[in-house]
Amino acid sequence: MADTKPGLRKPAFTKVDQLRPGTSGHNVTVKIVSTKMVLQKGPGGGPQARQMRISECVVGDETGIVVFTARNDQVDLMKEGTTVTLRNAKIDMYKGSMRLAVDKWGRVEVTEPASFKVKEDTNMSLIEYELVNAVE
Repeated sequence: MADTKPGLRKPAFTKVDQLRPGTSGHNVTVKIVSTKMVLQKGPGGGPQARQMRISECVVGDETGIVVFTARNDQVDLMKEGTTVTLRNAKIDMYKGSMRLAVDKWGRVEVTEPASFKVKEDTNMSLIEYELVNAVE
């Protein structure tokens, strides 16, 4: 038998307005509109001590904007006006609103500047969701 590797398939990219609560595996190319440091802790005591940084960034594309939660090394990549590709991103819920996040299974890559203009009047993180338990 011939040694054939299965071909890698091209990633499917999602637009910001298609993001929904509880979903994951999104590949999104977005521009960073603004960024704000919300938590910065220095290394405390203990064997697993390390610095922890969390930044909330408003990111978007031509369909809308959403809040992206950047953690630790991701914070350094989040500069206003930069275009980034978020691979395998997921939607976390925080106080009933959506937050885009990339965990250890995903990747944040700085890419060449995108040609689209960010549509700032459609903020997906301002839509409030409520968890409803359906009784059968």
